[in-house]
Amino acid sequence: MSETEKKLSFEKALEELEEVVAKIEDGSLSLNDCLKEYEKGIKLATFCAAELKNAREKIEKLQAKNDGTIEALETEISAGRGEE
Repeated sequence: MSETEKKLSFEKALEELEEVVAKIEDGSLSLNDCLKEYEKGIKLATFCAAELKNAREKIEKLQAKNDGTIEALETEISAGRGEE
């Protein structure tokens, strides 16, 4: 992990990712600049995904029962996955 990533919060990374998406969608960037922004966006998205994974793992540990099993709680994310 780079020094920048160590200092970057999830919220800041998500904000920067939204800015990258807006710049790309604007359509005013050159191809080269668009590729640079896309690369930056991929790095930010990967960072955010890792942070979310870590948070989920922490929550699962907190929810672990004494017998070692995990009680799965329904969340808005899992509830909206094509289960109609």
